[in-house]
Amino acid sequence: MNTNPLLTDAALPKFSEIKPQHVEPAIDQLLSDARNTVAQCLQATNAYTWENLVEPIEAIEDKLSKAWSPVSHLNAVMNNDELRDAYNACLPKLSDYSTEMGQNQALFNAYQIIANSPEFARLDTAQQRVINNALRDFRLSGIDLPPAEQQRYKEISQQLSKLSSQYEEHLMDATNAWSKLINNESELAGLPESALMQARQTAEQAGETGWMITLQFPSYLAVMTYADNRELRHEHYQAFSTRASELGENPDWDNTEMMEQILALRHEMAQLLGFANYAELSLATKMAEQPTDVTAFLEDLAEKSLPQARKDLAQLREFAKQHYGLEDLQAWDVGYFSEKMRQHAYQLSQEEVKQYFPITRVLPGMFAIVEKLYGLQIEEINEFDSWHKDARFFQIHDKHGVLRGQFYLDLYARAKKRGGAWMDDCVGRRRTKDGIQTPVAYLVCNFTPPTGDDPALLTHDEVQTLFHEFGHGLHHMLTQVDYAGVSGISGVEWDAVELPSQFMENWCWEQEALALISGHYQTGEKLPAGLFNKMIAAKNFQAGMMMVRQLEFSLFDFKIHQAFDPAQGGRIYQTLNAIRQQVAVILPPEFNRFAHSFSHIFAGGYGAGYYSYKWAEVLSSDAYSLFEENGIFDRTTGEAFLSNILEKGGSADALELFKNFRGRAPKIDALLRHNGIAA
Repeated sequence: MNTNPLLTDAALPKFSEIKPQHVEPAIDQLLSDARNTVAQCLQATNAYTWENLVEPIEAIEDKLSKAWSPVSHLNAVMNNDELRDAYNACLPKLSDYSTEMGQNQALFNAYQIIANSPEFARLDTAQQRVINNALRDFRLSGIDLPPAEQQRYKEISQQLSKLSSQYEEHLMDATNAWSKLINNESELAGLPESALMQARQTAEQAGETGWMITLQFPSYLAVMTYADNRELRHEHYQAFSTRASELGENPDWDNTEMMEQILALRHEMAQLLGFANYAELSLATKMAEQPTDVTAFLEDLAEKSLPQARKDLAQLREFAKQHYGLEDLQAWDVGYFSEKMRQHAYQLSQEEVKQYFPITRVLPGMFAIVEKLYGLQIEEINEFDSWHKDARFFQIHDKHGVLRGQFYLDLYARAKKRGGAWMDDCVGRRRTKDGIQTPVAYLVCNFTPPTGDDPALLTHDEVQTLFHEFGHGLHHMLTQVDYAGVSGISGVEWDAVELPSQFMENWCWEQEALALISGHYQTGEKLPAGLFNKMIAAKNFQAGMMMVRQLEFSLFDFKIHQAFDPAQGGRIYQTLNAIRQQVAVILPPEFNRFAHSFSHIFAGGYGAGYYSYKWAEVLSSDAYSLFEENGIFDRTTGEAFLSNILEKGGSADALELFKNFRGRAPKIDALLRHNGIAA
């Protein structure tokens, strides 16, 4: 076991040494150590303190977390059958341990003793929050349930863990399985040169000649936005929107039954714990206090946005009819004609914009922005243990030269890599006997890779995605909280966790900031003022349509969890169609199986919580409005955001932290203004 790379005390994971056969033995060992540590702490005394209970348990669970983190990461970015099997073999073990701790009566009593003792008043506010969160989580793990119901809770937790993983695997397999080889370039008429080069490169990598399109998002987006061939768009759209469903190519990857089971198990879990439904249970750890807060917020936003959304769609239909003679605008036409209309109305081509956002300018420019805001210095480290040639590694030092965080960057789409973009923690900040443990993050995107000798060129949307994930990363890495339970994003209410990420996106629209992150990939020429003005003019192009689309997802997610009835099953598409009648302006075709690939809510942490994006956008827009008042690079305002939000992690209520920064409660006005929607 001493040779197991997952059991070393190395500061960073040894990715090149980790093999699937290392995973289960390491996790078994660490789970055993964790159980022994908890038992020893409980037997040693009944005069419990932070030092003799919370600290040693935090330390051993941190070792477990640091071993599992690279395994989970590799499973997402370098997936293969052996690793997947090892990963899935550990999920029930980790779920068991988590439930066992959550239902450990002696451990619960020990935390209660600390909470009720004079010792509690001597703890700092972050430590007190760790204790209070733990007591809440004991209750949410069924500590008060009779033994039979505790056992059922444990079974449900295990099943949910397994089903979520299977859902994600089905989606990944279905995405990877579909491709279309095209031998005649005329079939791809309309696609820009960069997309054609990418399709040719994909074909070459598959040992074929010609052009290959896939369901990886950059490829899909290029076809839906630019392909003149309507039949091709239709075929590609149908393949993408039926992934992992009963209409997909492989019945083994159908997520239908899994989704039903996930909803039923979540509902049963909520009712076991005394909640009416899973939506109520979900809010136990969020800012929103009750389900009506969420639905009223979303429906109010929909009411304000729908007139604009209907106008957006009417204009698009009229444009397609007038300029292209198209009478029946379909879902696979929307992206294509929207791009044509954008070019027509604003003389703005996304392809032209991309030329000014090579990754070689965007990345250092983004670092320069956070240097101006917070006094940070970011440098790339070339020698590090990696999982893929595209991965990169960076360190962040503050203005005093103190190492504050480190992060891995994996930017490009490839087969065997989960779709989407995310930040995940590799190592969390905590104080140890040796000093401060430096936080480490993974930042992962799925951008179009470089082609030939040219750098990767990002769409402006991709630039915003990068800033978004980096915002999450800063929240994780810049924390000054010394206890794992509330450092970084840990312990932050889930509907506030998107605040730092969405906040960062604002700089992507400021001319002063764009001067730092843009430059033509061949000439280095700055983004021309004329092009910038077109981007600003087009910023809220179809903002109403985009807003109601996000509200559709949010309401759908919340309602399927809130209104679940075991007698009737999930009624997934029945609910989705009802929501669409209420808030959507574009009704997709009958075959669309959007929910089958909505991994945020079925495989991620967003079940009955997808509304968090909009909820936190109110906070992020309002927070940014202070920079609009004081100057977008105002260091005083930047340091106030750093000290009140980014450094505080989950050590206090998100609303309290927001008020400390903004000087008042959040208002919705800035969100509507930034989206060009009247209040």
